[in-house]
Amino acid sequence: MRLPDPLKGILIDLAGVLHVGEAALPGAVEALARLRAAGLPLRFLTNTTRSPRSQILALLQRIGLDVRPEEVLTAALATRRYVQQRGLRAHYLIHPAIVEDMGESDPNPNVVVLGDAGDDFTYARMNAAFRLLMQGLPLVVMARNKYFREADGLSLDMGAYVVGLEYSAGVTAQVIGKPARAFFETALLDMGVLAQDAVMIGDDVNDDVGAAQNAGVAGVLVRTGKFRPGDDRLPHVQPALVADDFAAAVEVLLARMC
Repeated sequence: MRLPDPLKGILIDLAGVLHVGEAALPGAVEALARLRAAGLPLRFLTNTTRSPRSQILALLQRIGLDVRPEEVLTAALATRRYVQQRGLRAHYLIHPAIVEDMGESDPNPNVVVLGDAGDDFTYARMNAAFRLLMQGLPLVVMARNKYFREADGLSLDMGAYVVGLEYSAGVTAQVIGKPARAFFETALLDMGVLAQDAVMIGDDVNDDVGAAQNAGVAGVLVRTGKFRPGDDRLPHVQPALVADDFAAAVEVLLARMC
């Protein structure tokens, strides 16, 4: 897939692209300011489900990244919308920090909803979710990422727990965040930009780049965050652009607009 010409909107991953932990990546603050000056509509797509949107925004603003509340689409809030629109009663296995975004579990659930619970992925909580699935409840998950990068290195993400429940209960999870096509389509609709006129910048070759391209959006892969050597040479995903970091990606995109 080629980069769009003209470029009319940009989707951007957060962790691993703009920042790692509580530090902005080199050049990210300045590059984001350049995109703002170019007047391009932006949306920030994150599968982070250990923090509510309020905390994510507070962190980004604290480290100097100009990200606005209405521009941030989180997998957690997309999942809440999914549950509410369908009138579902959820049993939540989530991180306690995002209860403010999701609400409490229903005492009489008809769906199991999984987020990245971190240290709260205990045997007791996993087994409670498993038993509900064995009673016939469907499984809805915010994401199924393999791993992510923290300040001290790579960390296991929620995908392992999703696959474990799928295997043991014999179910297939409905994924709401990336790589779900609807997640990208929601962001595009919010920007008022067609898929063929946008790009997605991410550090995950499958769930950012490959998933975006499956939704008709050109994917830009950056060699930061969870990027591993060889991710830019996979036979099943061919990014429209590979850049060393967010700043380098922005440099190429803005140069094409001149």
